Amino acid sequence: MDRLHLMTVFVAVAEEESFAGGARRLAMSPPAVTRCISALESRLGVKLLDRTTRYVRVTEAGQRYLDDARRIIAEVDEADDAVVGINGTPKGQLTVTAPVLFGKMFVTPVIVEYLHRHPEMAVSALFLDRVVNLMEEGVDVGIRIGELPDSSMKALRVGQVRRVLCASPDYLKEYGLPRTPADLSQHRIIAASGVTPAVEWKFVQNHQPLSVRIYPRLTVTTNDAAIEAACAGFGITRLMSYQVAPHLAAGKLQIVLSEFEPAPLPIHVVHREGRHKSARVRTFVDLITERLRSHDTLN
Repeated sequence: MDRLHLMTVFVAVAEEESFAGGARRLAMSPPAVTRCISALESRLGVKLLDRTTRYVRVTEAGQRYLDDARRIIAEVDEADDAVVGINGTPKGQLTVTAPVLFGKMFVTPVIVEYLHRHPEMAVSALFLDRVVNLMEEGVDVGIRIGELPDSSMKALRVGQVRRVLCASPDYLKEYGLPRTPADLSQHRIIAASGVTPAVEWKFVQNHQPLSVRIYPRLTVTTNDAAIEAACAGFGITRLMSYQVAPHLAAGKLQIVLSEFEPAPLPIHVVHREGRHKSARVRTFVDLITERLRSHDTLN
């Protein structure tokens, strides 16, 4: 059997954690998928998958092979795109990742525009409040907020956001404005664990870093819930400026202690560098870079 085909089947089964799921993804019959995996394991002389009637999991050797197979398939896809040419029509599948609220507010509209422009494309969007490893998870393009570690990824800076403290005008009218970070000990705090898993908030005072221990009255697991509680007048929360921008504009929230904010966080569009130009990745990166750089909330 064709080695690339066997790799493709293995990746599908491993990612779906199911022979039936891999078969559905590839529009193949389950027996055909089983034969492909058996042929691949026989060719390699190692066991790639542990399977029972209840689950399918990659072995240690299988995980190493999965990482390599994803990379090889991605490079083949890029080579196919290169044959079409730099001005060719993008076609195929693209996977994009971004933080949850950022993805909802800024990335989804760009994806919709992109799909209207390129009817032969399909996009999978992974909106998660964690750093996704593009190579390991088969993602083509990611939007990252924060300083980037050194890597082989191509990165384009498209804007920046601030970490802001805010509360509703009604809450501030009743409890007063905090004048310094130390005043937060006298206020009700709402903590979003996805943003502030630690019990300290960092500030800058007199050009020096300052950490303040907080004791939340309310801890929630989503940014949406923190925003809702703050808008309802419960207390002060800390979020990214883009997350609360609509509520600030509507007068539902008000920023406090802005003079103590740490430096803004950069926003980058990152993607895997390859030896070939990918029409799929190139056209999406060009579009989202243009849209994000032109957005007032991010610049």
